[in-house]
Amino acid sequence: MKEPHNKLFSINSYPRVRMRRNRMHEFSRRLVSENNLTVDDLIYPIFITYGLNKKEKINSMPGIYRFSLDRLETEIKYISSLNIPAIAFFPQTENKLKTSDGREAVNKNNLVCEAIRISKKVNPELGIICDVALDPYTDHGHDGVIIDNHIDNDKTLEILCQQSLIQAEAGCNIIAPSDMMDGRVGLIRDTLDKNGFINVQIMSYAVKYASAFYGPFRDAVGSSINLSNKSKNSYQMDPKNSDEALREIELDLNEGADMVIVKPGMPYLDIIHKVRENFKVPTYAYQVSGEYSMIKGAIDKGWFDEEKIIFESLIAFKRAGCSGIITYFAPYVAEILNNRKI
Repeated sequence: MKEPHNKLFSINSYPRVRMRRNRMHEFSRRLVSENNLTVDDLIYPIFITYGLNKKEKINSMPGIYRFSLDRLETEIKYISSLNIPAIAFFPQTENKLKTSDGREAVNKNNLVCEAIRISKKVNPELGIICDVALDPYTDHGHDGVIIDNHIDNDKTLEILCQQSLIQAEAGCNIIAPSDMMDGRVGLIRDTLDKNGFINVQIMSYAVKYASAFYGPFRDAVGSSINLSNKSKNSYQMDPKNSDEALREIELDLNEGADMVIVKPGMPYLDIIHKVRENFKVPTYAYQVSGEYSMIKGAIDKGWFDEEKIIFESLIAFKRAGCSGIITYFAPYVAEILNNRKI
C-alpha cells in the first residue's frame, strides 16, 4: 500500500512562489523598490507678508511661517542649501489693498513680484512658481471678479493674463493658474508668447476640487474672513466627479499647459493615477494645508512617528504617478534625504 503522503509531495504542498523572499533583506528591498522619493520631487510653498523683520507663526499650520521680504533672503539661502529645485510664493495681502477686482494682483511691485526679484538675486537657479488667481487680492475672497452676483469668467481672464505677464517680467519661471476659470491657460499662453516669454512654463492647477482641506491655507493668506461661508462651487470641481477631471486636463493640455496639478493630493490619489495613465504628462500633487495640518498635528500629539508618516504620505503620490509634490514638508524631507547621501 502506498503511503498517502511522501516526502516530495509534502515539500511541494508549500508555496513555490514566496513574495517574502524579496522582502527578507534590506539590499533586496532596495533592488525591487518600485518608487523612490528624492529631493528632486519637492516643491516648497513659501508665504510672504508685509512689514519688517517678520517670521509669523500660522496657528492652523504648526511649523509654517509667513516671512516679510527682509527675512526672505535667509529662507531662500536655506532652501537652496537643501537643493530643493523649486519654490512657490503665496502672499498675505494687506486688507487695505484688497478690492472687488483684485487690482493689486497686477501691481508690478506687489509682494509676489518683489519676492521673485529677491529670490533671483539670491539664487538665480532656484525655480520660482507663481500662483495666478485673484483670491489673495479680492475683498470678497473669490478667485475672480464678481459681476451681477456671479463670478465673471471672461472679465477675470483679462486680469489673470496681466497678472501672469507681470510675474514673468519679474523673473517667474513657472506660471501656475489656480483660479479654475475656463480658457485661462490658452489666453495666458498667448499673452506670454506675444510678449517674448515663450520659455516661461505653465503648470496648471487643471484639477482643483472645491475642498474642505483648504482652510489653513486661507488663514495663511488672509482670505478666510473675506470668503467667510461663501462657496467656490461654481468654478472649482465637485469632489464627487472624476471623469470631469480628465476633461479638464485634456483642455488645459490642448491650450498649452506644460505640466498639471491635482489639488488636494491624498484624497484624490485615484484622480492622479487616472491623469498619469491617460495623458503621460508631468503630473504634480499639492499636499495641501489641511493634509499637512492633520499630519503635523498628530505628530505633535505623539500619535505618529514623524519621519515614517511623512515619507509614507509622500511616497503615496509617487506610487499614484506623480512627477513631484508641492508640500510644506519639503525642507524636513530634504534634510533627511541629503543626510542619507553622506
